[in-house]
Formats: sequence, structure tokens, C-alpha cells
Amino acid sequence: MNPWTRDELERIAEADELEMAPLRRDGTLRAPVPIWVVRDGDDLYVRSFRGAAGGWWRTAVATHAGHVRSGGVDKDVTFAEVPDPGINDRVDAAYRSKYGRFGGAYVDPMVAARGTTLRLLPR
Repeated sequence: MNPWTRDELERIAEADELEMAPLRRDGTLRAPVPIWVVRDGDDLYVRSFRGAAGGWWRTAVATHAGHVRSGGVDKDVTFAEVPDPGINDRVDAAYRSKYGRFGGAYVDPMVAARGTTLRLLPR
């Protein structure tokens, strides 16, 4: 897998939303849904606002592949689950910092959904 370029990281991290289209098991993409994305160093992370019940998240975890679009970047990706509590602590802080202006009603569920954290790896 190729790493994100500095330009891609910056453009995606600056965007408020990312369009997520996980690959279904039949090889077709789900319709894109807008979700929040955060950056930690050279990595990008997403979570499901609805937790493990989120439809896009269930599909992403089943196939670990999909397509994202954000900030003018259009990329096929691999989804990697993140069991590391240290990474999740940093992702929590990134969500609070980037999206805190939307208030706790939106940010708190994202922080609580840390079990759904996925790292986006460009393909």
C-alpha cells in the first residue's frame, strides 16, 4: 500500500466531511455517505456515529475495502480496524478538536464509538 501524500492528508484533514463508499461482498460500492474524518500524524481515521449498528461500518468491516472522496481527493482504500487504546485516545482528541464546534450532541457519540475506529489506508 502506498502512503498518503502530504497534500492528500492536508486536503482530507481540512475538509469537514468525507464521502465513504464501502465495497459490498458482491463487488459493488454502497452509495456514498458523508462522515467525519480526523487525522493523527500521517494517518486518517473514521468512526461510525451509530456505532456498530451503522450500515456503512458493517459493510466496511466485512470487506475491508472501499472508496473515499474528500477535499478533492478521490481514492480506493483499505479499512483497518484499530484495537490500540493509545491510538483511540488520540483519535478521541482529534474528534473533539476538529468537531467541537458542533457540540456534545454530535461529538460525544463519536468519542463513545471508539470501538468502530477504522484507519484509512490508500490502495
